[in-house]
Amino acid sequence: MIYTDILLGGGNMKKQILFVDDETQILQGLKRMLRSLRDEWEMYFITGGKEAIEFMNEHPVDVIVSDMRMPGIDGAQLLTHVAEHSPYTVRIILSGQADKSQVLRSIEPSHQYLSKPCDADTLKTTILRASLLRNLMSDEKMSFISSMRSLPSLPRIYSDLVSMLRSPDFSITNVADLIKQDMGMTAKILQLVNSAYFGVSRTVSDPSMAVNLLGINTISSLVLLEGVFSSVSNQMLPSNFSLDAVWNHSGSVGKIAQKILKDAKKDKQDIDDALSAGLLHDCGKIIFADNLKKEYEEVIDKSIRENIALCEVEKEAFGVNHAEAGAYLLNLWGLPEALVEIVAFHHNPTSFSSSQSAALDAVVTANALIDYKGVEGGVAALDQLDDEYINKLGGKKALISRVDCS
Repeated sequence: MIYTDILLGGGNMKKQILFVDDETQILQGLKRMLRSLRDEWEMYFITGGKEAIEFMNEHPVDVIVSDMRMPGIDGAQLLTHVAEHSPYTVRIILSGQADKSQVLRSIEPSHQYLSKPCDADTLKTTILRASLLRNLMSDEKMSFISSMRSLPSLPRIYSDLVSMLRSPDFSITNVADLIKQDMGMTAKILQLVNSAYFGVSRTVSDPSMAVNLLGINTISSLVLLEGVFSSVSNQMLPSNFSLDAVWNHSGSVGKIAQKILKDAKKDKQDIDDALSAGLLHDCGKIIFADNLKKEYEEVIDKSIRENIALCEVEKEAFGVNHAEAGAYLLNLWGLPEALVEIVAFHHNPTSFSSSQSAALDAVVTANALIDYKGVEGGVAALDQLDDEYINKLGGKKALISRVDCS
């Protein structure tokens, strides 16, 4: 796991992990299964939601892993409480619950969903991955990122999707094409299809495939379920920030990155990764704009006024830039590792330890080309790349020559 090797960090302190299930036999089984991890994790085993809340009032934990169906306070209610009172805590559902309505209820408050039985390696990998970048988010003012249950969608696209699903004349292709026009919907659909509930044998990074696998009934349920999708108008965002502009830019990056790899005859997985990562690469900007309206307005203004790269001003103001913030949220949600890596490193690709990421190179190239055309203004992404990396991509002249072709 390249991403894990680069970004895990956080020192040698034991992670505090809380397991919650109303069946003592399940807890005993988990305790036996995870015995070998006692040197890495401080583990607690609690029977019931009420008891878990009381425990966490006195003992904050890094990760909570809860069953879904429990008497009294169930898993969804418990994790909703945790999200509100301990936003830094990673929230995972581990359940044998097969009822789709219950699974959908867990989507909003949980970061990830695992199904029983779950082996020790899968559980360990999920907890480690979900904890990545935690050290970068240590500032309390960034705690809202862990609390986010959706990325705001463009109101017109959300409205169009609702209308389409109510119409008798639509196809699943129409629905997929519409969802691919929106960053928030794309991220949430990929989160769900890659959860253990659907048992897909490989990671899915193509939004169209995700929609086909989920089916119209599930998509319709998601649209109607409060909190899974949300919309926000530009009036609610910083005055110098346009949700439409960010989405238009991201959509273009995804399409051009996809074209670059198709022209190079790369394999389908790389092409799918480039498209989705391009669509999602700037989701951190929306995270900031939606939660830090006044502060982000000042950051954008300073970037333009002083001609400083936006990601540098973000880092100075918040301790993290939009690439890191976006990667953190998408990783919490369990999106494919390849997509998280591209989002994390799209402004700093030379820090990525592997030299074999065609999708990352394609997204970086597409982002640089679009900025060079002046779509965003300010410091162009092309000017932020070091000479060695530009030469790897074929040189600056070759990149610029592709502008009119893209």
